Amino acid sequence: MPGLQSYMAFAETAKRGSFAAAARELGSAPSTLAKAVTRLEASLGVKLLHRTTRRVGLTADGERLFQRCQRVLAEVDELHAEAAGTRAAPRGTLRIDMPIVYGRRILLPLLAQLVRRHPELALDARLHDEQVDLVKEGIDVAIRIGALRDSRLVARRFAHQALLLCASPGYLAERGTPKRVDALAAHAAIAFRMPSNGRDRPWQFRARGRAVELHPASRVQLNDGESMVAAACMGLGLAQVPDYMVQRELADGRLVEVLGEHRPATMPISAVYPGARLLPARVRALLEVLDSLRDDGAPRAGDVEAHVRSATARKPR
Repeated sequence: MPGLQSYMAFAETAKRGSFAAAARELGSAPSTLAKAVTRLEASLGVKLLHRTTRRVGLTADGERLFQRCQRVLAEVDELHAEAAGTRAAPRGTLRIDMPIVYGRRILLPLLAQLVRRHPELALDARLHDEQVDLVKEGIDVAIRIGALRDSRLVARRFAHQALLLCASPGYLAERGTPKRVDALAAHAAIAFRMPSNGRDRPWQFRARGRAVELHPASRVQLNDGESMVAAACMGLGLAQVPDYMVQRELADGRLVEVLGEHRPATMPISAVYPGARLLPARVRALLEVLDSLRDDGAPRAGDVEAHVRSATARKPR
């Protein structure tokens, strides 16, 4: 019967996509892992990996085994930590995937305080706006905005995102402030060019109790939210952007919200992670910090350390 080490060799190789990368993670030799996986395949009587000179990929049988291995190995890690008396102490590398602007503005201050508070915790933060395969990339937690599509993942909602239509005071003084959604056709639009399909993202509103989408003609098209905010501050038109991107600009008067009563429904912001009955302490510590944001939305700069202290000071149940 194959031992646990063979399953660990297989799971890490499947996660990393190569024997070399898995060997670096496990502190072993690539040839040792390759032989362990070969013995596992022979014992089970199935082919688990497609091998090439540079990468490996999962077969259908390998995919099924990998999903079960993830759950079992997560429980083994947790049992080991609990037996060693370290259940309450986050350690190891926390791998988190998050959207660029939300991650930089909202989450990095929280993560920095979390790492400072736990000396044995390291951080591997990946900021981009594409959605990746958490299992394949070895991600502990991903932050997702909007509806979730992967049913294999566990989701924990901790905040929400609102879309705000904004313009500079100078633009509104020159062009007038629209009072109705149908008045927007007479205004200049700053559009977000979606990287996925190259199209402009429609503006979203609620009018008379129903969702409304507009496709305004745009003079300025940008594929970056922060650049849209900058363009709106320059008076180039109206821009619809997430609320956390314009907090500073609204507070100091560089931008003004327009048609606030017609904001669209908010979108959930969730922490998602591969399904597992037991979670590593590093993941639990992060989730507890995120849970502390539930009632008050995004943290204010002065509140970041208080959020982390109050959340991480809780005793494990």
